[in-house]
Amino acid sequence: LLGISQKQLRKKRWDLGVYPVYKRVDTCAAEFSTSTAYMYSSYDDECEANPTNNKKIMVIGGGPNRIGQGIEFDYCCVHAALAMREDGYETIMVNCNPETVSTDYDTSDRLYFEPITLEDVLEIVRIEKPEGVIVQYGGQTPLKLARALEAAGVHIIGTSPDAIDRAEDRERFQHMIQQLGFTQPPNALATSTEDGIVKATQVGYPLVVRPSYVLGGRAMEIVYNENELRRYLR
Repeated sequence: LLGISQKQLRKKRWDLGVYPVYKRVDTCAAEFSTSTAYMYSSYDDECEANPTNNKKIMVIGGGPNRIGQGIEFDYCCVHAALAMREDGYETIMVNCNPETVSTDYDTSDRLYFEPITLEDVLEIVRIEKPEGVIVQYGGQTPLKLARALEAAGVHIIGTSPDAIDRAEDRERFQHMIQQLGFTQPPNALATSTEDGIVKATQVGYPLVVRPSYVLGGRAMEIVYNENELRRYLR
């Protein structure tokens, strides 16, 4: 509507002092006082997050379970949080799926029930100021944020955003494999339907067709002839 980028809009909002605050989930329904650090955002006056000055690491979870985004990623996030805690860090989990182990009360020191989006994650980084953020265990959802988080000045711990991109971009991955002298199944990259038909003829049917930047089975299909490929590419 405004014809500006998300970054420009965020800067304008921050310049105006418009920030979300974080409220705590009252796990005792006001019957008893509780200090449980379960947070959710709201645009209000009082912020209940009360961040500490401890050294912290943030782990970004995978969000809702779906095709290509399974519970195995939550398992990885849980063990990352537990390992960071054993290493003396305060652990911050960001996830929006209450049906996961990563959102259990004893998995992390602080839990933010927030969508896994750039805007929401940056707001949590702004208030918590972690030493770094881990995106590599949460599956495709947080992986897609790696480049943008790095561009916003967030320190990404573990696999670098460039290495993530090199593994997920089919063309970059193919070039890397060729440079290393490794073999891989015959494959080709197409950027249009007609280009795909030509490349499919060169590689040969049946084919597994899939886009870049996906994990698991999302948006993938096995095609046995040109008609099936055209239907997939529509």
